[in-house]
Amino acid sequence: MSTKKIAVLPGDGIGPEVTAEARRVLEWFIARRKLDLRLDEYAYGADAYRRLGQVLPKATEEALHAAHAILFGAMGGMDGDAIPRAARVAGGLPHVRRSLELFANLRPIVTIPALYESSSLKNRLLQGVDFVIVRELIGGIYFGQPRGIEILPNGERRGFNTQTYTTSEIRRIARFAFELARTRRRQVCSVDKANVMEAGVLWREEVQALRDAEFPDIELRHLYVDNCAMQLVRAPAQFDVVVTDNIFGDILSDCAAMAAGSLGMLPSASLGPVDQAGRRAALYEPVHGSAPDIAGRGIADPLGAILSVAMMLRLSLGRPDDAALLERAVAAALEGGARTADICEPGRAAVSCSEMGAAVLRELDRLS
Repeated sequence: MSTKKIAVLPGDGIGPEVTAEARRVLEWFIARRKLDLRLDEYAYGADAYRRLGQVLPKATEEALHAAHAILFGAMGGMDGDAIPRAARVAGGLPHVRRSLELFANLRPIVTIPALYESSSLKNRLLQGVDFVIVRELIGGIYFGQPRGIEILPNGERRGFNTQTYTTSEIRRIARFAFELARTRRRQVCSVDKANVMEAGVLWREEVQALRDAEFPDIELRHLYVDNCAMQLVRAPAQFDVVVTDNIFGDILSDCAAMAAGSLGMLPSASLGPVDQAGRRAALYEPVHGSAPDIAGRGIADPLGAILSVAMMLRLSLGRPDDAALLERAVAAALEGGARTADICEPGRAAVSCSEMGAAVLRELDRLS
């Protein structure tokens, strides 16, 4: 088999710190499990703009389209605020997602018993929590037109965005969710705001119609987004696969992070359609963002990035056993007491970002 190219984009804020630990993990699998991978790092984000005058340099964009998978850190923050809006739009993450057609964003929420005390929820609510939020990623209000800020005749300013979805966009992400549910507990919860939004009415109708026509074996229910947010903290174990639109998926996954103990724990995968060769574009990143307030302090939690590597192993590299091994190593490191500041209970000493990465590597050595 030919060497698979992995494009590594550390990005901004804490991105370089957590990506470095995720890369160490990938390098462990290359050395110890004989993965034939080539890891190439590329400039992207605020640092790329400072040095090269572009958020997304041409060489980086070409590498993203050629890569078998992308490992991404974070973008934005205080440095990003100084970038002109036109440059951010031209090279920002929404552009990358659209250009690679990364329509399906997966955000798994799985509780680890060692972190029950790190969660804001009661322990009894966390038992058996294992669900995936499937977020439509390249449509909806983040991309809809018209959008902008205008000055009205009376001198007031008005900001406007457009929430828009088509049948094909809704059915594509719903089909992905139903197919995923067939590999799990065969339950899908579709989330919308159909009681006040026409786009939500269409969403609900199309998801239901697709289920009735092609997926009668899947149990489907519908929730309004406000009710879903409440249910995520009332009884998170009730969910299996949650499918929703771009903005609701963005918000709900941050809410659901409290079941996992911290936003720093959450991995994600953004996937494109399968091409004729059976491949799909894929970008893996932690959910937490650039967190500029703690950047450079060595206290960031790298586990979201490391668990994103587990998703890469499973979804892009065809190594489910290695993915499971890495997930066990993360759980074992936590059971052994390693905690970064975001998941550290009172009275326990926190470890640094690199020390947490080292703890996972030690467990990989032990478990393998």
